[in-house]
Amino acid sequence: MFKPTPFDRAVEAGLGNRFLRQALAHTTAAVTAGRLATMAEIGGFQPLRERAAASRDRVLDRLDEYLERTEAAVQRAGGHVFWAETGRDVADYILKLAREKGVRTVVKSKSMVTEEIALNPALERAGLEVFETDLGEYIVQLAGERPSHIVLPALHKSREDVARLFEEKLGLPYTDVPEDLTRAARQALRRRFLEADMGITGANFVVAETGTVVLLENEGNIRLTTTLPRIHVAITGIEKIVADFDDLIPLLKVLPVSALNLKMPGYASFLTGPAGPKGEGPEEFHLVLLDSYRSQVLAEPDFRQMLRCIRCGACLNVCPVYGHIGGHAYPWVYSGPMGMVLTALARGPDACRDLLMATTLCRACAEVCPVMIDQPAMFLKLRRLAMEGRGPILTGAAAAAAGLYASPPGYDLTTRALSAVSLVLLDAQGRVRRGPEIIKKMGRRRRLPRLAKIPFHRLGPKKEEA
Repeated sequence: MFKPTPFDRAVEAGLGNRFLRQALAHTTAAVTAGRLATMAEIGGFQPLRERAAASRDRVLDRLDEYLERTEAAVQRAGGHVFWAETGRDVADYILKLAREKGVRTVVKSKSMVTEEIALNPALERAGLEVFETDLGEYIVQLAGERPSHIVLPALHKSREDVARLFEEKLGLPYTDVPEDLTRAARQALRRRFLEADMGITGANFVVAETGTVVLLENEGNIRLTTTLPRIHVAITGIEKIVADFDDLIPLLKVLPVSALNLKMPGYASFLTGPAGPKGEGPEEFHLVLLDSYRSQVLAEPDFRQMLRCIRCGACLNVCPVYGHIGGHAYPWVYSGPMGMVLTALARGPDACRDLLMATTLCRACAEVCPVMIDQPAMFLKLRRLAMEGRGPILTGAAAAAAGLYASPPGYDLTTRALSAVSLVLLDAQGRVRRGPEIIKKMGRRRRLPRLAKIPFHRLGPKKEEA
């Protein structure tokens, strides 16, 4: 009997959430349309993509050298560099630093790498107070959830959801007016900025030439996180290095357009070392460079281009699968096409076989990617790797199916058989009328196509009789 997997159940929950489906359809369509309009306004976007991809590859080809340059530059500027093999190493380093410096309260900006290593729970278990300061991240932190979109963390929440959450967690009178909710969050977070001993951020990019951390935002919370606390810790994957400011320029142009259809975000911060004796800002600056799975991916020619990823979320916005099931259906912190590849690379293809099948191979993600990552090609390679571990029966069945479809008579026989099956299982409107329960449940949410009695390849002009 068919037993649904956790991914099957998560997909079913996403498909059954009407508000989520509407929010995904509205938001992703609006962002994608806005992106196209902004690209047209800028002009010459394809050459920018090519320059951005080349700048990423230039560093990845000699990453060890550029990482050493980055370390030297940060130290020259008065900062500290810590090399972390795992997420546990990152947490241990920050906790040791917190004990030494008497840190009790931490404010954070939105950072997917800290989501990746579950940093917040590790710090909270050790007794630190940790507060997200991006509005979307603050909402999902209060709700005890993880982000559902890499750029729009609270996409799955309605304003009524947020109003009830603020009423429960912050003790505020109920209001679902967006301006009032934003004002309430600002008031709640302002004192956290003033009380914080440490600010933790990610990094959009780190410039090897100068050791400069580059951070893009629209709310201003990163400016407060990096300047008010006496210690600033920036945590980033080793792949986020760029060679110099010339290589940074195309990336700064393609990222805002791809993420939120903006020419430039509201704030762009370029931070080099601590403030110094006469400057404003933190007394100490620490750059944490995380490896985790990244050096292994770097050594794999088939997958190393995934390290170009600048976490813009554009591939999520055009993905028909993500657009139906949402981010929480994916098993890790990354969702959509980029999440499928990163999850498989970090956790192994065997750990996410079902996830690797959740793609239409429409190539929309490759077309939209600002650094020209060919994600569909990697889907197929990862599927092949996952299939290799499924035993001789399934592997043999897949090989037999491939041989059958490669043969015109075999393809014709298979499509005729599937057509006959669909006529038996589905009614005229595409609703499932008989079959396994899991198939019936799928049919309640969508209409399945009935295959034609005559395959398309057999339709065409008939030869005229002599």
